[in-house]
Amino acid sequence: MMQRLTLWTAVVVLALVAQATAGQKSSVDVTGAWTVTITLSSGEAVNGLAILSQDGSKITGMIGPAETDMMPAEGTLDGNKVTLLTRPRAGRTAAFAKCELAATADKMTGTIDADKGTIEFVRKQRAK
Repeated sequence: MMQRLTLWTAVVVLALVAQATAGQKSSVDVTGAWTVTITLSSGEAVNGLAILSQDGSKITGMIGPAETDMMPAEGTLDGNKVTLLTRPRAGRTAAFAKCELAATADKMTGTIDADKGTIEFVRKQRAK
């Protein structure tokens, strides 16, 4: 009888841990339009726009200085950590190749290309 109770307790504890862990992985959804501000280590600021879509932990979208001048971006979400890579077309350059961000519902902040500057994404509110 004691073995059954111990086994039952272990199963319940594992189920609770699995449920808590699953809830943490999908806490942030980055889908939407974002204003982007990059501050280079020289102090120069660059503004832009990102339109992102999230499917599970996979992120795809477009990023650039204006709606008419964007390039593909892709990345991943792990908890609240976002990693984005830009994919410029041949002959184009990007302000960054990779950024790593800490995300909340309406803001993401982090660094570009390890230590070349900082980047901030602020969610654009939809017109009502």
